Amino acid sequence: MNRILVPTDFSEQAENALKVAAILAKSHDAEIYLLHMMEIPMQQIDPINALSDVPEVLFFMKLAHKKFDDLIASDFLKGITVHETVKADITFNEIKEACKEFDIDLIIMGSHGATGIKEMFVGSNAEKVVRTSEVPVLVIKKEHKSFKISDFVFASDFKNDNKETYKQAVKFAESINAKIHLLLVNTASNFLTTSEANKRIHNFISEQTFDNYTTNVYNDISIEQGILNFSKEIDADLIGISTHGRQGIAHFFNGSISEDLVNHAKRPVITFKIQGTILKNKKS
Repeated sequence: MNRILVPTDFSEQAENALKVAAILAKSHDAEIYLLHMMEIPMQQIDPINALSDVPEVLFFMKLAHKKFDDLIASDFLKGITVHETVKADITFNEIKEACKEFDIDLIIMGSHGATGIKEMFVGSNAEKVVRTSEVPVLVIKKEHKSFKISDFVFASDFKNDNKETYKQAVKFAESINAKIHLLLVNTASNFLTTSEANKRIHNFISEQTFDNYTTNVYNDISIEQGILNFSKEIDADLIGISTHGRQGIAHFFNGSISEDLVNHAKRPVITFKIQGTILKNKKS
């Protein structure tokens, strides 16, 4: 956790994420990269008249840098190396490119979620980042005076394509000294006996030496509801889950449990991307 990226629109939610980033940066001697994407659709600027639009662009750039200066002067950021970046683009590819450019280990961003018709057609910004990010994304929903993670729920179907993401979850848990609660949610449409479920979980983790964990099989009407209910019952500090990052029409019809959790969970959620090369192993 050497480099943490925090996308910001200077909102209250973004500041909540930045405060958590500051806590983690101080405990891990990490640097923070603040990224602001200005809502100026550059592709719509007429090249012939582009020069006449430059002053407007420069105005918004200066305004963003002023906000950065005020934010970086905050007491909670004292002693932390903070880099600022402004992008005149509203596409979420900028976050993905920034991760490559700065060799980012973790994205932390704020969200107030999305529900109903807004969720169906627009979704939350956090959801869009989760869908495209190759690095873990930690989504913060409220202000945290401290960020002590003792109980970390890692929900999975415990099939082979999740093994790499579990390694990432273990690495994160070790870095914050947290206990992982391995969770398999049983539903009526996808049911395993307790014996079968426990066997699958233990086979899944057999190659790992990490031993600060519990195994849990939980029955509920849906996987998402099971994760939320179990996390509430044990008063978990963090929910972790893998994401396939489906996009376009496939995402519309198949949905994504991780993205639903990002929208609906009141607790922090961290997502780990299943790499495309692993997705081919559907029989696992």
